Parts: sequence; structure tokens; C-alpha cells
Amino acid sequence: MTRAEKIQYKQNLKQAGLAIIEQRMAAAKAQMEEAQQAANQEEKSSAGDKYETSRAMGHLQKDMHARQLAEQTKELAALHTVNVDNLYETATTGALIQGEKMAFFIAAGLGKQTIDNKIIFFLSPQAPLAQQLQHKKAGDHFVFNAFSTIIVDLY
Repeated sequence: MTRAEKIQYKQNLKQAGLAIIEQRMAAAKAQMEEAQQAANQEEKSSAGDKYETSRAMGHLQKDMHARQLAEQTKELAALHTVNVDNLYETATTGALIQGEKMAFFIAAGLGKQTIDNKIIFFLSPQAPLAQQLQHKKAGDHFVFNAFSTIIVDLY
């Protein structure tokens, strides 16, 4: 892969990550609205406690989705700051680490994703594995899920 192809690939991964976060944000907003509507539509009945409990549950659901939205918003802002226009020699934020059987992109904590029919593990820079990979170079070993693997390429 040429230098330009590596940078383009990382740019594509970043765009895919941004799209995933935006989808999650849209889902959280929709779920917040549904929870609010459910709480608003709950009718007062002769069993007043049921009414209050249902409204409270709706508000708890809304608050939970609001927290998820806030987390996704932070994740989106952090991903926007990741520099993918450089090639790195050591594992750091913005680097793609190609192992023997899997690849890791240190940018955002999105977990295991399939991008262009390849499995990529999106790692938050604060994730324990990202910390373990920090400053490793091509040819170095690391352990993932109890398996020792070698960094084949890093950029």
C-alpha cells in the first residue's frame, strides 16, 4: 500500500466512525422522544400510583437516552480531532495497527466494526488495549483476548 493509500484508508475509517456515531446519536434522540411521548400519553387512572410510576419510568428512560446522547456527542467531538493525515511509526491516536488476523484503529471506542468486508476494532485512546499498544512498532508482540499476535503493519 502506498503512503497516499494508507492515509486514504484511515480517512475512510474515520468517516465510517463518524457515520456510526451519528447513527447512534439519531437513535438516542429518537428513543428520547419516544420515552417523552410515552410519559406524556400515560393517562391518569383510578390507580394513581400506576400513572405516576409509568410517567417516572418514561422520564428515567428519557434521561438514560440523554446520557447516551451526551456520551456519543463527546465521542463525535473527540473523533473529529483525530489526525489521520499522518503515518505513524508507533501506536498512537490516529494510527491503524494491522495484526496478523485483525486490525485496530485508535480513534474512538466503537468496538468491532466491519468496514469494506474487513473487521476493524475501533479503540478509544483511553481503552486498556490502546494503552497496551501505545508506543509499539511493527514487529512487536502484544496480547489480545489471550492470544499473542504480532504487529504486521502500523501507519
